[in-house]
Amino acid sequence: MTSPDLRTSRASAYRVAGLLILAVAAAVALVAALQFGGGAAPLLISDPGAFVRWGLPVARMVNNISAAVMIGSMVLALFALRAGEKPFETALDTASVGAAVFTVSSAVTAFLTFLGAFNVQLSLEQQFGEQLGRFLLTLPLGQAWLITTIMGALVTILAFAWRGWTSTLITAGIAAAALLPMANQGHSGELAGHVIAVNSILLHTVGAAVWLGGLILLVVLRGQKGTDQTALVRRYSSLAIAAFFVVAVSGIMRSTVGLGGWDGLWTPYGVIILAKVVLLGGMGLLGAWYRARLIPRLGGERASRWFWMLVLCEVALMGLASGAAAALARTPPPTGETAAILKTPAELLTDSPLPPEFTIDRWFTGWDIDILWAMGAALGLFFYLAGVWRMHRRGDRWPIYRTVFWTLGLLMLVWVTCGPINLYQDYLFSVHMLGHMMLTMAIPLLLVSGAPITLALRAIHKRDDGTRGGREWIMWAVHSPFSRIITHPFVAAGLFIGSLWAFYFTDLVRWSMYEHLGHEWMVIHFLITGYLFVMSLVGIDPVPYRLPYAGRLITLIAVMAMHAFFGIAIMMQEGLMVAEWFGSMGRTWGPTPMEDQYLGGGIAWSIGEIPTLIVAITVAIQWSRDDTKVQRRNDRHADRTGDAELEEYNAQLAALADRDARQKARES
Repeated sequence: MTSPDLRTSRASAYRVAGLLILAVAAAVALVAALQFGGGAAPLLISDPGAFVRWGLPVARMVNNISAAVMIGSMVLALFALRAGEKPFETALDTASVGAAVFTVSSAVTAFLTFLGAFNVQLSLEQQFGEQLGRFLLTLPLGQAWLITTIMGALVTILAFAWRGWTSTLITAGIAAAALLPMANQGHSGELAGHVIAVNSILLHTVGAAVWLGGLILLVVLRGQKGTDQTALVRRYSSLAIAAFFVVAVSGIMRSTVGLGGWDGLWTPYGVIILAKVVLLGGMGLLGAWYRARLIPRLGGERASRWFWMLVLCEVALMGLASGAAAALARTPPPTGETAAILKTPAELLTDSPLPPEFTIDRWFTGWDIDILWAMGAALGLFFYLAGVWRMHRRGDRWPIYRTVFWTLGLLMLVWVTCGPINLYQDYLFSVHMLGHMMLTMAIPLLLVSGAPITLALRAIHKRDDGTRGGREWIMWAVHSPFSRIITHPFVAAGLFIGSLWAFYFTDLVRWSMYEHLGHEWMVIHFLITGYLFVMSLVGIDPVPYRLPYAGRLITLIAVMAMHAFFGIAIMMQEGLMVAEWFGSMGRTWGPTPMEDQYLGGGIAWSIGEIPTLIVAITVAIQWSRDDTKVQRRNDRHADRTGDAELEEYNAQLAALADRDARQKARES
């Protein structure tokens, strides 16, 4: 039997060893990859010096690892630990330390980026300070790092001082948002396939952060009193599987854009990518091994020792991958860089060449992959089918039509966000409007019919140890005050129709065209508002309040009228909306910009009302079925009681009539 003091000393040794292994492995990989790929080689013109050339990738590596500690610690704490207890507090302390390092490394990276980009000499003179200020406040690159630094400082304070379930969830969301400016750094924003590159690097960074940060927290919590190591490791393993999938797929997509072809694999950039692939495969094999063989036997001393040795091996592989990733960001890709001078108006506005004429066959063959939504749909389908299979295995039934609706909804989402609509929506207002109508009306109708919340609540195991898993977080979301507000039928209807008018008659539509973040926000916003509105009318998933069926029809009719007025308002516009965009593409095919805008208004007025009409019919059918159920319930009650209530009521009427007759007889 191992003594408590010996176990404590071993745990401390594991923690120190884990952090040292991570740092040494990352440093070795960084230096080797920079030397091999030439990422720190002197520049022929305007070389900033060895300090900047080597210091910048080091700062980026520290920034990436600290971001993982910041995010991964909070995610694992929210999913595997109990709020208010010592392990949860330790996780937030770890996240706060990670956020502090993230803040400092972001500031250092911004400063070194400024020195490298402008090749200025470090000085205490006023001119140097003014140049640095202009870089941070006026240039997009400097603004991105300034925002990242400020958000890191905010997360540092919140993770340290604001603790609890909800506060930690909000802090984790802010921490994840701090990675958005980082996704646009390096070569990702300059590649010809910049949309795929930016989304891929964002998913890659978040997935790696959850994976690496959670692993580091496992090491930190090793041997700490009050920690259920077996449960913690099992839950981390579930997160790591999802993170592995996200990292692998996003890495493949990002590498495809950067390499440009198979020949790029034999360049220094491609060899570093191959090294990352080998490291990723090794980590995947380790994870599969200890999940299948060692986690079920963690209670034993021998299995536990083997498991933690494998964890240290995985930490080493993580460090090597982190160093290689930082070096890769400084290594020029072999192909895919955009030209310094864009040749066409379409390339000037969208960074992509004008697609060919939108013919009928393009509806089936045109693709412009958005990895963010393709992966989201894939995960949504996987988890839904996994829930259905779990219910089937335990003997519960789940209506097949709900699975069909959910699948069709996700397939339509992929077709809209990754297919011909995404390919042509920047060039044709009518296609943009068609995609908008499907996002806010058609797709939500299919997804709501799939009843995903009901399935999740029935399929996910309930936890009894005070932690929150998927089921507990869904229950919290359904019953939270915020949910009671946004799912209220009037609020959902107001968001649905109000945001439609606000988006197209303000500069929000312009923001969605010019900025990638604005486009993704548009998709998310209209998908959610449409989902909330449809769910408040015809959904079977639990919500705090629903209107009676008559109220639902009245609300729907009012929304249909305002929606029709919106389409007519678009058609009646005398000027072109976002004229410098849709009017400046240089198209030589298709309708003129004004004709196309008129067509877009017609789509909003006519085609956009079809899903609304389907919702109205569905509400009427549900109302009829509800009345039928009420009548059947009353009939069954009458059969059980032998119409006792009716007989009692008739007896009371007869008694009253007899009393009135006696009263009249006395009066006469």
